[in-house]
Amino acid sequence: MQVSPRYTSSIDPGFVPASLWTKEFRKLCQHTPGSSALAIGLSRPDGTASVFRTMLLPAGSTNDADNLLHVERTVKFLLWARSGNLVLLSGEQAPALAKELQAMYAPGGIRSFDADFARKLFELPLTFRAVTEQDQPAESTSHLPLGRNLGGCRIGFDLGGSDRKCAAVIDGQVVFSEEVKWDPYFQPDPAYHLEGIRHSLQIAAAHLPRVDAIGGSAAGVYINNKVRVASLFRGVTDESLFEAKVKCMFLNLAMEWKVPFEVLNDGDVTALAASMSLNRNAVLGIAMGTSVAAGFVDPKGNLTNWLSELAFVPVDYRVQGPADEWSGDLGCGVQYFSQQGVGRLLPLAGIHLPGSMRLPEQLEELQKLMLGGDARALKVYDAIGIAFGYAIAHFASFYDIQCLLIMGRVTSGKGGDIIIERARSVLTDEFPELRIDLVVPSEKDKRHGQAVAAASLPAL
Repeated sequence: MQVSPRYTSSIDPGFVPASLWTKEFRKLCQHTPGSSALAIGLSRPDGTASVFRTMLLPAGSTNDADNLLHVERTVKFLLWARSGNLVLLSGEQAPALAKELQAMYAPGGIRSFDADFARKLFELPLTFRAVTEQDQPAESTSHLPLGRNLGGCRIGFDLGGSDRKCAAVIDGQVVFSEEVKWDPYFQPDPAYHLEGIRHSLQIAAAHLPRVDAIGGSAAGVYINNKVRVASLFRGVTDESLFEAKVKCMFLNLAMEWKVPFEVLNDGDVTALAASMSLNRNAVLGIAMGTSVAAGFVDPKGNLTNWLSELAFVPVDYRVQGPADEWSGDLGCGVQYFSQQGVGRLLPLAGIHLPGSMRLPEQLEELQKLMLGGDARALKVYDAIGIAFGYAIAHFASFYDIQCLLIMGRVTSGKGGDIIIERARSVLTDEFPELRIDLVVPSEKDKRHGQAVAAASLPAL
């Protein structure tokens, strides 16, 4: 199935927006006799679940490839956005699809990375099953009673891929903050991470009369303060070492400090920070930095137990899209909305930097070129903004969004203005039915919002 985007990038013209492809596919289903409904349920061991509903074209040689592409990409998105260890399909084509998906996610299959992630997350195998509509689970989401606690003397910290931040907060006011560069991604010894985190906590504590609570945000998935899967610790490849030294790292730190201690995914804290500063709900927060951090505050103002790892969700359906270096999958968010995405686009725009230059330094060079009015730099930001506009529309199919907070180093400076301007144009012209406010935090919120939100996680 072919789509014709109104907006294309001169340096990345092959981009096939997932949102536009899906919109056209569903429209085709509505006008094709014999099309049928498909429900995709995701269930977790804790009893929470979600159900996503879509359509399929009639089964047959002319439609099977498009049907499978639609279902496989949708399931992939759901697994990384909402997550679950049991995927339940209901509809007349469900038995065949469940069998195909199970093979894809089996050891050695093309989605074995995703299956292994789910196994680590839930400590259970990822299973696909065809069921009746009546056997689909009731939708339910755990609402995390975390955040918005501002009283007392608190430490907030944020662990990113290129720097770690800490702040000392007294009754909601930041009295000290510090940013320290580090390189955690490929460190095989978790002592590196532990020493860095301890250092940040100690320098923040030195600016408080006492420490009543500690809250943090970090790249990865954390359940009950246990590290389940985290890009922050991707260099720790020895599973026994991970189990012994990483999994309970934050629980051990809590025992050292003997105060309420909570850690959440950095995307969730970003969304919480937005909700707190804007006094709004139904907020999706996205930070374009080392990776793509995302989090969601639902229309009732609650954090959910959804995964929201949007670095791994498909946003581009082209056949030969760029591959994610970690999962190996094509067309996923990290190759468009992060420093990795910048690194991919630079040579396409004719900007050739030394191969030894790290991604954060490449981004700095791009920002300098943009400040100098370099037309090549404009093309890079233009490509990011176009892809982002189409991606936002795709996100809106899975999240009830009224407000989108945009943060991260990639969006800093004049280039960030271009990204948002292009994204707004795409949404206005291609998806006029959507009403989503794109918001950039104030300089104060950029500096302190994440730390205050993180510090507010534990209740006293």
